[in-house]
Amino acid sequence: MKKWVEFFERYGVLIAFVLLFVISAAIRPDVVLKPENLKNLVNQNVSVGIIAIGMTLVIITGGIDLSVGSMLALSSALSLLALRKAVGDHGSEAAASLIAFLVCVGSAAAMGAFNGLMVAYARIVPFIATLVGLVGFRSLCSGIAQGGEIRSASDTVFPALGNGGLPVPFLHIDGGGPLVITYGMLLFVGCAFAAGFVLNWTKLGRHLIATGANERAAVYSAVPTKRVKFIAYALMGVFTGLAAFAQVTRMNSVASGTMGQYYELDAIAAVVIGGTSLSGGKGRIWATVAGVLMLGLISNILTINSDKISVYYQGAVKGGIILAAVLLQRSRSE
Repeated sequence: MKKWVEFFERYGVLIAFVLLFVISAAIRPDVVLKPENLKNLVNQNVSVGIIAIGMTLVIITGGIDLSVGSMLALSSALSLLALRKAVGDHGSEAAASLIAFLVCVGSAAAMGAFNGLMVAYARIVPFIATLVGLVGFRSLCSGIAQGGEIRSASDTVFPALGNGGLPVPFLHIDGGGPLVITYGMLLFVGCAFAAGFVLNWTKLGRHLIATGANERAAVYSAVPTKRVKFIAYALMGVFTGLAAFAQVTRMNSVASGTMGQYYELDAIAAVVIGGTSLSGGKGRIWATVAGVLMLGLISNILTINSDKISVYYQGAVKGGIILAAVLLQRSRSE
């Protein structure tokens, strides 16, 4: 019996995802099983998924980051400004796109590092420190865009990075063209493998887990807990920058008031559903990815059945799932 309990604790989110997918496919096989729908299930959740991977590392240390949605918006806006400047100076679109990428990831990494300084060295509670970022970064983004929208100055190379990809042989969409695995989807997979490697096979990963499990014991074991927390938030910034670039290249514009809105909640939900402990010290990257796909599948199901169930209930459904996941974690620890 104990082995079965451990099995469901470890693979419960994956089993739940498979069961939900099978049920939805049985009800609407004409839509759910279409290659294009399966692609959209992943592609539309690339940015949230990459952020959730970074959020897993932060929550494992016992922290949290509420600023990621605003951070995504601000870094995206800065990247488009850099793109417009580079193209305006008669540079090639390819070189301008590279500059935009560096600005996007670099600025987000700087914002993540700022959060890390506030949490690790200024000893501000993570909730408060990142709440400041949530408000402040969004305000800066709105100020840069004058409350409106920033559009890209590239019509070919930049949007191609977000919408282009690798065609899949023998699979076609309804229009007859090949099914394309986008570069964003490949980036999502690459981030998951990189974070999984760091967490499971490096000294930093062991230090992240030790810091979240028992910070005082980690200090006595010569773990530099302040540095570890700082690195976790800086990495959160890097992952958010990558998510921002995937999003801004796909949209080719930035809506300062809405871009990235509530992404922090979706990312935290995916992490919790994946079984990462909110108290720190425990988490798995692959389970977070499964949590992202499960939330995406729920949204997909509600959208497909919008004639029967209003899509406005998505928030209530997600909230119920988060509550159930937290209650399940609590029952395991008692």
